[in-house]
Amino acid sequence: MRFEWDPDKDKKNVRKHGVSFQEAASVFYDPLAVSGPDPDHSEGEQRFVTFGLSSTEKLLVVVHTFGIEAIRIISARVATRKERRIYEQR
Repeated sequence: MRFEWDPDKDKKNVRKHGVSFQEAASVFYDPLAVSGPDPDHSEGEQRFVTFGLSSTEKLLVVVHTFGIEAIRIISARVATRKERRIYEQR
């Protein structure tokens, strides 16, 4: 799998959410990760949300698009308690 992201957006995401896009990319290797469309935030492009465990065992919410050659990460944050319960109960 290939990933891409805007380096400036990555720095802002670390400051705002404490999650790097490098760590966010690791959720795509979680065999229990769940992905779905994000129609509320798809402006001009189809966006998706993936919930999964990162390489540091954090449950992350990653917003991304599927490009031709790579998954482009847009944002990432730690899941809320409600999101964690949904992930754990499925």
